[in-house]
Amino acid sequence: MRAFDEGMPTVPETHKPGARTRLRIAVAASVLALSVSAPAAYAALDEGAPAAQPPKTVAERGKPYIETRLYFGTADPDGGPPVTDRQFRAFIDKHVTPRFPEGLTIQDGRGQWKDKRGTIERERAYELTVMYPESEAPTHDGDIQRIRSAYKRLFNQEAVLRSDDTARVSF
Repeated sequence: MRAFDEGMPTVPETHKPGARTRLRIAVAASVLALSVSAPAAYAALDEGAPAAQPPKTVAERGKPYIETRLYFGTADPDGGPPVTDRQFRAFIDKHVTPRFPEGLTIQDGRGQWKDKRGTIERERAYELTVMYPESEAPTHDGDIQRIRSAYKRLFNQEAVLRSDDTARVSF
């Protein structure tokens, strides 16, 4: 029997049962070892390069502000003439700009409102946006209420919608 075995060609190690599994494990372990050490190797190459900048913090994205939007309807609920562009600009100049001289935005719009009689009024409208530091909110809250009251009184309006939101602002 021995003579028979000696005359036979030998079977390569990779073809023996279980050898392929051991080979795959060895290759996977080598790849894992290389991938773990690669970041350290690349870090050593970057020693003279400036460090990567971390993402900006909240403080670097701007200061905390309040964004207030006011919506002014233009239709007179009693059937009178609507507020004109000239009247609205004069209102802004007299009642808004002195309270918010740093800046504001006005947009034209269209809207609808259900009045106190239950009638849906479709009308031209203006959207006013002002922004101010959170620390000034107590002062500007009174300013905004005075603006709303003046508009309702001067132009026979039932309401001026107010919307407030927080924002991060930088200039």
